[in-house]
Amino acid sequence: MDSLGEGYGLEDLRAVLLGKKAHTPRKKTVTQAEPPKVNLLVDIQAKLQAGKGAGYARWAKVFNLKQMAQTMNYLSENNLLEYAVLEEKAAAATAHHNDLSAQIKAAEKRMAEIAVLCTHIVNYAKTREVYVAYRKAGYSKKFREEHEEEILLHQAAKNAFDEMGVKKLPKVKELQTEYAKLLEEKKKTYAEYRHSREEMRELLTAKANVDRVLKMEVEQDVEKEKDHGQR
Repeated sequence: MDSLGEGYGLEDLRAVLLGKKAHTPRKKTVTQAEPPKVNLLVDIQAKLQAGKGAGYARWAKVFNLKQMAQTMNYLSENNLLEYAVLEEKAAAATAHHNDLSAQIKAAEKRMAEIAVLCTHIVNYAKTREVYVAYRKAGYSKKFREEHEEEILLHQAAKNAFDEMGVKKLPKVKELQTEYAKLLEEKKKTYAEYRHSREEMRELLTAKANVDRVLKMEVEQDVEKEKDHGQR
């Protein structure tokens, strides 16, 4: 009996039987059941059917009910029957789309850097002998006038290397290989990017439409207050 816990020991029960103690039954711990999840489509239909009066008429005029029907079909086909799931999917799709966008921009930035770097490396190599001769001539003004284009290209290349933090010039062939790899990756990512953009737009549109319907009562209340204030 002791295993039954406090209030159920042998002495406790004897005291109750002799009338010396009132027995207070132990309260059972009731596990609170989770509230049932409302089917989003049912909730939307209920909101639409509950609309009455001029406030609803104005709301329906502004909001495209045909679009709402398309949204409900989309929710049904994609099994998005809970608002929390719809919200989570929309957020995840947006984050994925933004991540792909960042990847593409990073690839494009590096490709642009490679293109500029290759140009300067080629110019540097082509004008190196002229610049060495210019230096040996003591940076002669006359020599510079005669070879100004080559000297300017060489100096521009050196300045670019300094700005890019290039200490040792990479081989052009290696840069071309990197560029080709980035271009291929960008093409693959862009195909996924376009798909993700469409998916994100569909989810965000569906969520916006659902939000509009679920907030319909609030909008109608605002309309009523406006009407009341104008009287």
